[in-house]
Amino acid sequence: MTAVPPSTELSPSHVAPPLAIILAAGRGTRMGGDKPKVLFEAAGKPLVRWVIDALERAGVHRRVVVVGYRAEEVEAALAGIDGVTFALQKEQRGTGDAVAAAAADVAKAVEEAGNARVPVLIVTGDSPMLQPSSIQRLLAAFAELPTACLLGTAMTDEPEGLGRVVRDSEGRFLRIVEHKDASEAERAIGEVNMSTYLFDGRGLLWALSQLNTSNASGEYYLTDCPELLKNRGDLVEARACLEPCERLSVNTPDQLAIVAAALLARTA
Repeated sequence: MTAVPPSTELSPSHVAPPLAIILAAGRGTRMGGDKPKVLFEAAGKPLVRWVIDALERAGVHRRVVVVGYRAEEVEAALAGIDGVTFALQKEQRGTGDAVAAAAADVAKAVEEAGNARVPVLIVTGDSPMLQPSSIQRLLAAFAELPTACLLGTAMTDEPEGLGRVVRDSEGRFLRIVEHKDASEAERAIGEVNMSTYLFDGRGLLWALSQLNTSNASGEYYLTDCPELLKNRGDLVEARACLEPCERLSVNTPDQLAIVAAALLARTA
């Protein structure tokens, strides 16, 4: 799906400043109306603005917002924010395709970094409960370990609809299985994917180039990238380090009301 820059001799101890990719291209049909989902407001701010601000507080100052549906409205709402640029997903072909829309930004960061590792953080624009402390924990772990991908996961008794994190008998990460593709046994897993990923930039570009649409949705799944990297022999880890509140994302008006109340309580 995208070209991979030439590999270099990397310094595991040298880490470049992080780059964030915020997925904000979807419509959100269950929200009602035709407004882009990330522009619905909670506690006085658009959902995506909460995400941008959390990244800023975590020290992530380069942020690429992937837009698609009514892109001009999202760009107008976020215009003038320092460190925020935009990438366009022309068609809605899955999360892997959305990230690939920002491949040029990742490749540029990799080129500028020389032999340093480039942490590329991927989050969604409809998760306003994202915590700066969680992002900082992931960045600290990335700096300590030679990981190609580090996933921030959570444990829950209500995993319905969420991707499951599959581990081997010794607790090592194997893959992420989307709910619709999961077996009955996999659906019983309580560790869930929270759509919070920290990739090494070079590994991410390679994994994006390997994606295909052989799945139940016929889309390019970002969730396939960690398994691709693991099968290549790279180190991939999943850590259940996210706060319980970070499970609150927005897909319906009822969820928006719950999140708004939680944000108001937190800011109070």
